[in-house]
Amino acid sequence: MQLWGGATTRTLRAHWMAHELALDYEPKLVGPRTGETQRAEFRTLNVKEKVPVLVDDGFVLTESAAIVTYLADTYGPETGLVPQPRTRLRAQYNEWLSYVQMELDAHTLYILRKHIDLAHLYGKAPAAVEAAIEGFKKQVAFAANRLQDHAHLVGDGFTGADIMLTSCLTWGRACGIELPQALDDYTRRMTGRAAYISAAKLNFSVTPDGS
Repeated sequence: MQLWGGATTRTLRAHWMAHELALDYEPKLVGPRTGETQRAEFRTLNVKEKVPVLVDDGFVLTESAAIVTYLADTYGPETGLVPQPRTRLRAQYNEWLSYVQMELDAHTLYILRKHIDLAHLYGKAPAAVEAAIEGFKKQVAFAANRLQDHAHLVGDGFTGADIMLTSCLTWGRACGIELPQALDDYTRRMTGRAAYISAAKLNFSVTPDGS
């Protein structure tokens, strides 16, 4: 098993689940701006030229949420790291993944990344940045409401949905966004997990440009 990608919040998600499952795998820690994702070898795996990418005995899978879910379904179906298929808990799990990917990641945090960290590529857009920050604060209230009275997003235990949300909360904090107390406490607990600590150390041992 190989897991391609490092240095980003999105790649961390896949490494974190692999560490929760104590999987034996080969980390291929290529950053998104090293040029490695444009090479022919990588493009045969993912023509999108994006990380993370999982290669499991010839099976290739992209997109962090899909990888997180596949790993737990395949290598930890009894762990509770993802709810069982065809259950209401699984439907709620899918709801949280969709929310994290769209409302927090794509629609708000990645706007900040494009127009702050990658402004040399996408240009500065102060109005878009301000709107993205306010959008994040508004949408993250959905998670804050759940975590006022619950320790985790789905059911009574830790799941891949918590991996996905925590990755965006740490990303938001890195952007200087202050989190509601319930989310700040939650983030502290999630990032205290042994698997998070070991996965983050590995994932961030490289930078996006490979330095």
